Amino acid sequence: MGLHIAMLSAEYPPRWGGMGSTVYHLSAALVGLGHRITVITRKGGGVAPKQDGVTVREVDWLYAPMAFTRSYGRHALNELKKLHYTNPVDIVHLHCPMISWNEKQFTDCRSTIGPIVSSLHGSWLGERDGLRIAASQKEVAVWRNPNDLAILLTAGYYAKFERAALSGSNICVANSNATKDDFTKRYNPPDNWKCEVIHWGVDIDMFYPPEHKKPSKNKQKLLAVGRLAARKGYGTLLRSFAEINSQNPETHLLIVGRGNLRKRLLKQAKKLGISQFVTIDSGMSFSKLAEEFRSADLVIYPSYYEGQGLIPLEAMASGTPVATVNHGPLPEMVDESVGTLFTMGDINSMSSSILTLLGNEDELKNMGLRGRERVLSTFTYEINAERFSEIYYSILD
Repeated sequence: MGLHIAMLSAEYPPRWGGMGSTVYHLSAALVGLGHRITVITRKGGGVAPKQDGVTVREVDWLYAPMAFTRSYGRHALNELKKLHYTNPVDIVHLHCPMISWNEKQFTDCRSTIGPIVSSLHGSWLGERDGLRIAASQKEVAVWRNPNDLAILLTAGYYAKFERAALSGSNICVANSNATKDDFTKRYNPPDNWKCEVIHWGVDIDMFYPPEHKKPSKNKQKLLAVGRLAARKGYGTLLRSFAEINSQNPETHLLIVGRGNLRKRLLKQAKKLGISQFVTIDSGMSFSKLAEEFRSADLVIYPSYYEGQGLIPLEAMASGTPVATVNHGPLPEMVDESVGTLFTMGDINSMSSSILTLLGNEDELKNMGLRGRERVLSTFTYEINAERFSEIYYSILD
């Protein structure tokens, strides 16, 4: 018999962040197993796409960095109680850290509604550490982005709500072994803490390999995707690309992402003398982005902090190798068979690793094939839904 699952997520399409995307696709896959899903998310994102078996309810929230997690959490809990009164909920599935409940709210939910599964997408303290590393690497505008500034100044305060999630949930599910280790080391959870690891999947229908990749003839295209924020490491990427381009003058770098750093990054590219080889696109459609994944020779992901990081998997699903950091959760998805790993923040390590790959087109093609196979066998939403369904039934038993 299927369950009624309430998904509480501050992001849901058309807020297509990493969390919004995973909740959207996980919901559809759970419906495919016979469950019913009600998503409780924030107002103001636009019209949510319709899915059979998925109902979306929107709530108010305070438009303020970090503080929105508390206000959204209060309104979401109230809406959850209204939902449960008319349409009883079997499982409450929270997506942390963008919802902040204290111990009293967790107890209230468990006693009046039902058991809680908390997905751990990453930690505020981890985000803060990533920003601090970005600052030490002289990434642009670390202290100028309001959201980043709020994380730097208040992550310590909001960490107490993450600690409450560990003790207040029936079970936590981390999106990587690195995230589980991060929470274990930072918060010293209780002895009876239950935490599983389920890596998020990707949309294998949108991201798929091309039938044939044309030979590059030395005009190789590098692609980097992600929000234009300091912790994504784009400043270091540009400095590394300057070295790559000096040895491969026909190489082009495309950066796709929204954010307020575009002008600063373009200015940096101009100073480095590579502006004619760098394009930054902040308004690309999903279909066009999927095409770029397929046509790229290599996807680069230089982030200083991730709970998991979906971009490498989207590249692999598209049959494109990945160059990323040998740090955090990234080696759990990427190794030398599907790409390359470099030292985080190390310009020479990044450039030399990428140049080595670009010099072997046959191996690039083989890596792309192996990457697609890995995604299909390990990183799909259907696999996610099966695992979560098992967890739901286990805590009900």
